[in-house]
Amino acid sequence: MKRGYIEAVLAANNEGRSVALATELRSGAQLFLDGDQVEGDLALDDGSVATMREALRADRNISLDMAEGRVFVQVFSPPRRCLVVGAVHIAQPLVPMLIAADYRPIVIDPRGAWATEARFPGVELSTEWPDEAFERLKPDRSTAVVTLTHDPKIDDPALVAALRSDAFYIGALGSKRNHARRLERLAAEHGFGENELARIHGPIGLDIGAVSQAEIAISIMGEMTSVLRRGSL
Repeated sequence: MKRGYIEAVLAANNEGRSVALATELRSGAQLFLDGDQVEGDLALDDGSVATMREALRADRNISLDMAEGRVFVQVFSPPRRCLVVGAVHIAQPLVPMLIAADYRPIVIDPRGAWATEARFPGVELSTEWPDEAFERLKPDRSTAVVTLTHDPKIDDPALVAALRSDAFYIGALGSKRNHARRLERLAAEHGFGENELARIHGPIGLDIGAVSQAEIAISIMGEMTSVLRRGSL
């Protein structure tokens, strides 16, 4: 990789952005993709660049078979994060699953009795209110947001901040009835439109008939992974 691209990858990751680099294996020619900017000495057609963008969105390395030979597309992404709002019982099996899936979980709960080292050993904890924590943590396209408390005083500020961010996944625990009321509140009190509110996955998780806390955590991980790899469900 050329030195300039190494520096660009490091700068983008430090700023929380994912970038992609296409390399023609035979010639070594390269094309660097960073947002709307495309540069390099490798000529790719619009369809191939679009495929690069899809690989970037899915955070997945791919190969392109071109007439001139094979092109390897490598995606460079900052570490993914998951902001878990609510240090509740479901969060306890969810956090180890997040770690196993290469996420950096951050558990946020202003109720200090819940967000403790004893309940979440070795995990980053915040007892800030979610809006304050989100202002500091600045969710980006590599960030998932999960709200679990059922308490509008805690969950709603987190959802407002998440909807105003580039978080790739937003999920909220609660029944269909509670979720409908939640959407009504967010629309009435904060002016969010239908398309914006559609970003919230609620009730959270895939419909797998989950009953236990661990099963609900599995359903959340499944939905989050599907959105990450395939786009919106």
